[in-house]
Amino acid sequence: MELRSMSDALQFHAQLLKGGTQNDDAARNVSKLFTFAALSPGGDLSYARLLLRSIPRPNSYYYNTIIRAYSRSPDPTHHFHALSLFLSMLHHQPAQPDNFTYPFLLKCLARLKLTPQGKQIHALITKTGFGSDQYIQNALIHMYSEFGELGFARKVFDRMPLRDVVSWTSMIDGLVNADRHVDALALFDSTLKAGIEVNDATVMSVLRACAETGALSVGKKVHMIVKEKGIDSKANVGTALVDMYAKSGCLESARNVFDNVVDKDVFVWTAMISALASHGMCQEAIGMFAEMETCRIEPDERTMTAVLSACRNSGLVNEAYVFLNDVPKRYGIEPTIQHFGCVVDLLARAGRLKEAEDFINTMPIKPDAVLWRTLIWACKLHGDTDRAGRLMKHLKLRRRTADDDSGSYILASNVYASAGKWCNKAEVRELMNRRGLTKPPGCSRIEVDGTVCEFSMGDYNHPEAEKIYDKLDQIVDEIRKEGYNPRVSEVLLEMDDEDKAIQLLHHSEKLALAYGLIRNRQGSKIRIVKNLRSCEDCHEFMKLVSKIYQREIIVRDRIRFHHFKNGDCSCKDYW
Repeated sequence: MELRSMSDALQFHAQLLKGGTQNDDAARNVSKLFTFAALSPGGDLSYARLLLRSIPRPNSYYYNTIIRAYSRSPDPTHHFHALSLFLSMLHHQPAQPDNFTYPFLLKCLARLKLTPQGKQIHALITKTGFGSDQYIQNALIHMYSEFGELGFARKVFDRMPLRDVVSWTSMIDGLVNADRHVDALALFDSTLKAGIEVNDATVMSVLRACAETGALSVGKKVHMIVKEKGIDSKANVGTALVDMYAKSGCLESARNVFDNVVDKDVFVWTAMISALASHGMCQEAIGMFAEMETCRIEPDERTMTAVLSACRNSGLVNEAYVFLNDVPKRYGIEPTIQHFGCVVDLLARAGRLKEAEDFINTMPIKPDAVLWRTLIWACKLHGDTDRAGRLMKHLKLRRRTADDDSGSYILASNVYASAGKWCNKAEVRELMNRRGLTKPPGCSRIEVDGTVCEFSMGDYNHPEAEKIYDKLDQIVDEIRKEGYNPRVSEVLLEMDDEDKAIQLLHHSEKLALAYGLIRNRQGSKIRIVKNLRSCEDCHEFMKLVSKIYQREIIVRDRIRFHHFKNGDCSCKDYW
């Protein structure tokens, strides 16, 4: 009897009970019934568990099957059930764990982030002689990567006598998820040199690393690979390619990939809308959203964020209100904190500070610290120090919270410094130190000759540091003739203006720019990726360099892209 639903399974089970379950045929039928209930889309895991309890001496197959089923479930409770079943196996003959048990069990432990238990199971695997099994080793790499224990993951990887595409991909993916994108790209290069034929999962992970670092040459190499494999028109691969090209500053290439995708889904549409928004082509982004609706593709939460980001990046307040109020009603989307955050940022940038404050206070969901920081920072920029001081209470600096980060403390420190309240600034910094919070360092990346180079502020670690700083001095001499004057007011430290000017000159994106001018061929575009928002001084610096050196400079900061050309920026000084 073919089983297609649980109704069929129940009838089949009734027949088995009526006919007896003692012979070999009956045992095979019980196995068939159990497998259907545990693994089929139309099955029932709770029913499979009941069947397991009814079998007098279940062997490893039954335990492995249900542990496998639990490992595929998104429900954390099921992952705990898998661990419980595994412990039962250890005490019941003949069901002993084998090489089929551990990969699924390790997957459950990874989902639950049970690091101590994962290490104990690894020790048991080694003790029972399964440590050299390739499937188990791959699962261990994945588990340790999910734990954030990349050192352990790399040890397992390095000790493998044979590595398949899953081994390489698991290690690359772990590095990408840990934001070690440059290391991930280096490992991908080793993957290709080892003659490994990459799969969709490898491609997706590597393209994420390319997107984050701006490694355009590697991204193009991956694009060629997926073209050769004939998967470049698949929606998931196309989405990753659109994202990579867009974040590498190649909007035209992103659009070409988008146009080539067959059966576009909401994810590839959203990626393209987000790309247009981040590059300042905001009307085009809104137009693409309308085109998406015409194609009867329903937007999701991320699409809403992309459209509202387009409104934010171009100051379209009225349009943002319309989207926020209209789209969720039409498509049943519940607005999130990210959606409200886009509107707050938009109002704050436009100087509509009271309106932004009223908007936050009337939101249907509780505002987080990020929203208040956005408004307080805007108050600082627009000179409304009274409002900034009054709103500081929402940062709750005096009370330690579970989601404490350095952002609120750094903002408060800067607001006090800009108001000349140095004692208050010192108090906030001392509070940060006592709580072990540090400011994330600003860094900028630039790709030169296929290699991603990273710079931090005042970086002297680069082999060509002397040339870079000499070049910076030359650049400053040139742009001073065009009226450049360092914006020392942006350095909120107690030092003289000359030292402040040196601090500004040594910002990471300026170092990356100087290196790009030294190494990139004349006339080529210079692409820089920065992890923080660009300061006003760096923005003005880039504009002048693009004019004097006749170079197009593309900078991606934390918020958006800036295309500098002939002394102008695509953001029109609105960012």
